[in-house]
Amino acid sequence: MRDNVERWIIHEGLKSEQVKNPENNFQILVKHAGRYGIPVDVFEPKGQPGILVIGAKVEMKNSQIARYLGFSAEEKERFESKVNDFCNSIQVINKMITEDGKQKVGVYVVMDDKENINQQTMLDAIDSVSEKYDKTSRFLLKTF
Repeated sequence: MRDNVERWIIHEGLKSEQVKNPENNFQILVKHAGRYGIPVDVFEPKGQPGILVIGAKVEMKNSQIARYLGFSAEEKERFESKVNDFCNSIQVINKMITEDGKQKVGVYVVMDDKENINQQTMLDAIDSVSEKYDKTSRFLLKTF
């Protein structure tokens, strides 16, 4: 799977780099992907060989992070539930992440139809993640 993904990325002329992550068989960061030119991770989870996950992390603004960190456990749960409901509505898997001191919302598309993982479906998934990244970013700006 790794060889195919690397070849497809190179064929499309996308700039990328390998990322070390013990949770994945491989992980590649595509630096400027999709319509919005965002960084996108492409990886195969260790526990799920043959599954390809495409994801991006929406970084919350400093003012949003400060507000979020001031929330009680109940308020955080309510906020995370709103984000989850929104992400479900745009058909994307999400995960709240704290990374490098920043609060982020990870948005992911899982490609689990092993028969149909190819260059075009991967590029379509990258475009889809880019679009869902933008929608999630706008949602956070409007509602938080």
